[in-house]
Amino acid sequence: MDKEMTRKCYELAYLIFPDVHDTVEDLEVKYPVRRLKEGACVTRFAPSPTGFLHTGALFTSLVNKILAHQTGGRFFLRIEDTDQKREVKGSVKLFTEELKAFGLEPDEGVIAEGKEEGFYGPYTQSKRADIYKICAKHLVEKGLAYPCFCTPEMLAATHDAQETNKVVPGYYGIYAKCRNISIDESIKRVKSGEKFILRFRSNGSHLRKTSFTDGARGKIEIAENDQDVVLIKADGLPTYHFAHVCDDHFMRTTHVVRGEEWIPSTPIHIQLFEAMGFETPTYIHIPLLLVKEGNSKRKLSKRKDKEAAVSYFLKSGYPTEAVIEYLYTILNSDYEIWRNKNKEASRDEFKFKLNKMSSAGSLLDIAKLNDISREIISKMSSKEVLDNVIKWTKDNDETLYNIISSDLEYSLKVFGLERENVKKIRKDIIKWEDIKDNFFYFFDVLFKEDVKVNGYSFEFNENITKDIVKKVLEVYYNSYNHLHTKDEWFANMKEQANNLGFCTDMKLYKQNPDQYIGSTADFATIIRVAITNRKNSPDIYQVMQLLGEEETKMRFKNALAKI
Repeated sequence: MDKEMTRKCYELAYLIFPDVHDTVEDLEVKYPVRRLKEGACVTRFAPSPTGFLHTGALFTSLVNKILAHQTGGRFFLRIEDTDQKREVKGSVKLFTEELKAFGLEPDEGVIAEGKEEGFYGPYTQSKRADIYKICAKHLVEKGLAYPCFCTPEMLAATHDAQETNKVVPGYYGIYAKCRNISIDESIKRVKSGEKFILRFRSNGSHLRKTSFTDGARGKIEIAENDQDVVLIKADGLPTYHFAHVCDDHFMRTTHVVRGEEWIPSTPIHIQLFEAMGFETPTYIHIPLLLVKEGNSKRKLSKRKDKEAAVSYFLKSGYPTEAVIEYLYTILNSDYEIWRNKNKEASRDEFKFKLNKMSSAGSLLDIAKLNDISREIISKMSSKEVLDNVIKWTKDNDETLYNIISSDLEYSLKVFGLERENVKKIRKDIIKWEDIKDNFFYFFDVLFKEDVKVNGYSFEFNENITKDIVKKVLEVYYNSYNHLHTKDEWFANMKEQANNLGFCTDMKLYKQNPDQYIGSTADFATIIRVAITNRKNSPDIYQVMQLLGEEETKMRFKNALAKI
């Protein structure tokens, strides 16, 4: 620009931002380059407070934190609340609490609702208006931003014309009506008080290609940006595009990790970084989380999928350890190989590699998560299980919490019950939500409720009639001795079964099943149903020993009365 044009640009910038006296250079001093070791990554999670924390966002946060910590860098949380019409109260509190629950709390930034820590704040965009104004004024001074006086009606008419002409929609070229207004006219219209927004003056063309190196995907070639995007809206707040550039430069973000849906916007961001004279960060576009729908896959949906909300996993009682372990399996293609070789190692020992990330969408496989969760719970001690159950029920099931916590010594024995002499929790527990269904029969109030609602499960083959069931319970009740050892108990059960016409030799039973009422297993199942109202349970002898003689006999009596 010549001197006269430069002077007029400065005059226009002053008219638009009369109270802005600091410069971009002042901001460079205020927010200096971080003093970190060479190669350290500074990353961020920057959600908009518009509702719940998305599972995809949890995955993004995981990538950000691993990348920062593995390189000796910093991970921070920024809240992008410039679209205040969409803001949902309580979102920030939810974000910070849920990130903490999964061990992904930031090193700095917004660490709790209303609380920030760090030297590069404010970390909430609505508090950074002065920074955006300084940067916007800088672009006006350079002739790279201009006031746009188009009304919503004018923009709508332009959009209609573009649809009619079947051209790419947007504000560019001949459709950028305010782009070529003379600077003198702009000054005049601003002075007169005419309403306007601020747009970027793009020098790009969609007919040309630009390229950038994605940290995970390598070189990406894409059409240049030719849109004169909005920088500052009518409410004085920046758009996402402009705020991203200002924030990530002055927070000294080195790597921007975000979903692959942002790839088309990258040319805009690169242009804005160059226009401001800032170094462009490394972009890392990670795959979307997908779900199966019939024979196809689609993006995990906030509206359709309960698993889209991180709160689903917490409320269901998945151990957070299991969810993070699962996310690691889709983080890097070689993680599972590493885990199989290092079963007891900390995940921190795994070397995360950007080039091992998938470039395609990753399927959210709940069945696989269930397997991982089941395995993790199976390795917990009875005390660990009890502690987790107490914590989860306190937040999610007050009735169950009161029942289990009323006798912690007894509850510890319940969760420590051996199954087939293997001293570990049963592997049919996937999440803490399953506890009630799997262990209700150990607690009298829950057992009675189940029987009341569902009735007894005495449904067998045609040989085992209700009369047979009643006879089995009567005979077994009269012969039951709570002081028997397990071997004595089993011998007594076989004797009573044989006396009633059940076969006690499984091999013989399989050869001639029609000659018997049933097998010893059928006899035991009748007893099992009377005690647990389930046909599958842990070792029934151990269950009865834990329930105690009085409760065990009472359940036999109640079952007999219901047949």
